[in-house]
Amino acid sequence: MEVLRRSSVFAAEVMEVFDRSPTDKELVSQAKALCRDYINSRLIRAGVSWSKPEHNAPVPGGKLAEVSTILLRLGDELEYIRPNVYRNIARQLNISLHSETVVTDAFLAVAAQIFTAGITWGKVVSLYAVAAGLAVDCVRHAQPAMVHTIVDCLGEFVRKTLVTWLKRRGGWADITKCVVNTDPSLRSHWLVAALCSFGHFLKAIFFVLLPER
Repeated sequence: MEVLRRSSVFAAEVMEVFDRSPTDKELVSQAKALCRDYINSRLIRAGVSWSKPEHNAPVPGGKLAEVSTILLRLGDELEYIRPNVYRNIARQLNISLHSETVVTDAFLAVAAQIFTAGITWGKVVSLYAVAAGLAVDCVRHAQPAMVHTIVDCLGEFVRKTLVTWLKRRGGWADITKCVVNTDPSLRSHWLVAALCSFGHFLKAIFFVLLPER
């Protein structure tokens, strides 16, 4: 995929943290870069045309590109098993895509519910799938600027909720353990955890639907 082969000075700077313990800010920057790449992949797959990310946005390169590739692979598997969950997100949540506040509040409500019972890589993949599904909805409804809002929103959620967990695991590269081929039980662990988050996703939909939009 072309976007995974591209590089930039900013992306190179982001990648340097893989050689040491990453800071909170660096983990959030990487989370947003991964989110942009995930969303771009899903927009291309959906055949939706949109404006490219801002010029100075980091594009995964080096080890971060490997993380992005694995994240997309796991997302493919998750979305294949639950295709209806990660499509038409806005319709499922019954929200307007014309209000930044409504979109961010809905996304954060879903994110909070996904991680109610703890953090796993499976749930992280689920979070990215939700972000991408919502981004596709926004572009299809002539709200492409909302893509950047969703990326920023995910970054803020990572900062507040996932950074400590990520640091304990040495950063985003830990997700590579989800695809260890020598141990099927390890490889399937992420998927079981992700499917467990399905119930939390449904709870989030119910939660968001309660207020009248």
